[in-house]
Amino acid sequence: MEVSTGKTSAAWLLLTFTLPAKRASQRVEIWRKLQRYGAVALGNSGYLLPNNSGTRERFEWLATAIRKYSGEASVVMVQSIDNLSVSQLKARFAETRAREYEGLIAELQKLATIPHHKQASRLSRMRGRFREIVEVDFFNSPLQKRVDTMLAQAESVPSREVKAASLNPKDYLGRVWVTRPRPGIDRSASAWLIRCFIDKKARFTFAPEDKMPRDAVPFDMFHGRGFGHRGEDCTFETLRSSFRVRDRKAGVIAQIVHDADLFDEKFGRKEGFGIDAVLNGWAKQGMPDQELLERGMQLIAALYGAVSGK
Repeated sequence: MEVSTGKTSAAWLLLTFTLPAKRASQRVEIWRKLQRYGAVALGNSGYLLPNNSGTRERFEWLATAIRKYSGEASVVMVQSIDNLSVSQLKARFAETRAREYEGLIAELQKLATIPHHKQASRLSRMRGRFREIVEVDFFNSPLQKRVDTMLAQAESVPSREVKAASLNPKDYLGRVWVTRPRPGIDRSASAWLIRCFIDKKARFTFAPEDKMPRDAVPFDMFHGRGFGHRGEDCTFETLRSSFRVRDRKAGVIAQIVHDADLFDEKFGRKEGFGIDAVLNGWAKQGMPDQELLERGMQLIAALYGAVSGK
């Protein structure tokens, strides 16, 4: 780590601090403020922010508060981190912001299932949360524009759902199904369900939201088109309900996929986390989307053969 000792502008600010063990509530307070300020933990060394007037002021105020709580705090200007490149540091900030944007995306996907008279207040809260994230999105995550677009659409156009009651399964035979690139457990399991219980000859393709094939059936897309998350259900559960798939073992798979995709421990199922980790690992290795989906479907098929339908 190279520390700045002169007036030359340093790229980063590092806050290091300690608090007495008895100051548990104050520790939580400081941690929450660090989260709100967009700081990234740097191992045991402290918390990092890009160096500008706004971040300096925030760290200085935090340091003052820590000292008032009988702790010790220092704000250090840092030129560079010896074991982390600039791109690696920026990636840490990007990953944190991505998780926050994805949380908003998940909420927006559920919005269509909420009564209209309750949507306005939720949208207002989400718009406020979006502004908070943007304020600390120091390196302009590509998800920022996507969430902004989704919010604008939700604020101007009521969400539309595929109605299970009026759905005719025959209309979905011989179709192409489209989803987002880099499929994880929910999309892989959904493709397996489509191929096994809806259309054995179903074909799958990948496209961003704004370039979907005109006649393809969307699934697990961010903007609520086609079949996706509804209420507390993941896409697999939505498809199973919409097409009235009553197979008991598919019901078990639905629970496994739900817990691995939504992290809410609703069913207490752990089997899907390993599958999702494997898919993420393959994705990071650069495996093509089509191969990734096919392998994911094979994993789900093997899981289906292993689970009990009870």
